Amino acid sequence: MACYGVVHLLLAYLALRVAFGGGEQADQKGALQEAGSTAFGQVLLWVLALGLVAFGLWQFLMAATGYTWVSGGKRTRKRLGAGARGVVVIALGVSAFGLATGTGGGGSSNQAQQEFTAELLRLPAGPALVVLAAVAVLAVAVAAGVKGVRQTFLEDLDATGLPGKRKRWVGWLGTTGYLAKGVVFAVTAILLGYAGFNADANQAGGLDAALKTLAAQPFGVVLLTVVALGLAAFGAYCFAAAWAHKR
Repeated sequence: MACYGVVHLLLAYLALRVAFGGGEQADQKGALQEAGSTAFGQVLLWVLALGLVAFGLWQFLMAATGYTWVSGGKRTRKRLGAGARGVVVIALGVSAFGLATGTGGGGSSNQAQQEFTAELLRLPAGPALVVLAAVAVLAVAVAAGVKGVRQTFLEDLDATGLPGKRKRWVGWLGTTGYLAKGVVFAVTAILLGYAGFNADANQAGGLDAALKTLAAQPFGVVLLTVVALGLAAFGAYCFAAAWAHKR
């Protein structure tokens, strides 16, 4: 989970560079490439690869047997979320392994989103399916925002590891981070929906396109800087959650 936090801190750094005119690949692979460019890049990539795969496997285990401290539908939702998170994190770990070994690491988030959209558009009622996918991503965005505002993520943390003032800081970091992720997911959903309405896969985009779309808006520098700080806050929250998460 700490490695997942490092990825978000690097994402925040790339987003800030985009906000002030940089042309970097501002997505998860870009963050891993940024890690590899440091003086200890190869070592850091191997640490991130091993850590992300371990985190992903733990999420799969949580999806199968975890969240016993909640019951009913909430437990099911948390387990489904853990399973989805496990898929994403394992994919990041595989990308890190590819970069560490020089065998690749997958394409950008924009390329992956466009390929996914193109495959959907080839199906019967393809544009409608793309719009439905956009609605699903928008639902994820809303869920992230609600989770941040209601601070339900604190239910997953051991209160004995976060006494008093420290818990308030973790709550603030988590709220800020989840709201920032909600904004990014929402922009991604808008791009995907636009691609569906126009039956044009090239108009879809992933995290990189979402951040650059924010930068292109009026007051884009301010808006993207706020989102970048939110992503950094989520990275910091991951460190706290790694310390105090319930097993």
